[in-house]
Amino acid sequence: MSDRTVEDRLREEYSSALPDLLRICEHLKAQIHYLLLPVISRLSSFESIVVKSRVKEGKSAIDALRRRGVGGAFDRDTPERYSLLSLRDLVGVRVLAFPSNRVIEVDHILRSHFSSWTADSVLDKETGKTLAFKYYGLCLEASRTVVCEYQVASMLTGLFWEVEHAAIYKPAPNLKGLTDSPVMQKRTSEVYRALEAFEEEFEMQVRRSENDSSTE
Repeated sequence: MSDRTVEDRLREEYSSALPDLLRICEHLKAQIHYLLLPVISRLSSFESIVVKSRVKEGKSAIDALRRRGVGGAFDRDTPERYSLLSLRDLVGVRVLAFPSNRVIEVDHILRSHFSSWTADSVLDKETGKTLAFKYYGLCLEASRTVVCEYQVASMLTGLFWEVEHAAIYKPAPNLKGLTDSPVMQKRTSEVYRALEAFEEEFEMQVRRSENDSSTE
């Protein structure tokens, strides 16, 4: 019987797949950016669309696969049953847009192109409201085996997630459960509502300014 653990096998799989994952990631990012060029080219000075991409880190991918197991653990007797390619977010692209009307436009454009992909939106755990449009599927031009994911979110929400991730998930993974507590979910939901209120007020002021300009 091999002395290699499940983790050993998965680390080896990740190392072998990484060059291909990076290639697929760059392809998907470039494809999405190209699809959005007509919108990006006509943005106003106060508007913004940013396309970001990432390949899931090896340790994070292994932990994600482990959490799927019974009791959040691997079955040590059947290591061959596990593969990182069963994850659907090894390769990910996130599109951040401001203001919120651009989020809707971006989602419509990408959804028309990736019509066969499965929707799996990110929801506010407190209110059930959609925070980001998320889809997963195969980027067939780049790979027929690696499932990819893309998200479309408000830039303000996306940047909040980056701060949250940098503060909790990366340096202190033991704090990850903290965000699931009822109090923290409530406070996080309050942040989402405040960011949404800011965007709504901003867009209203822009429309008012445009209307005032048109009547002069």
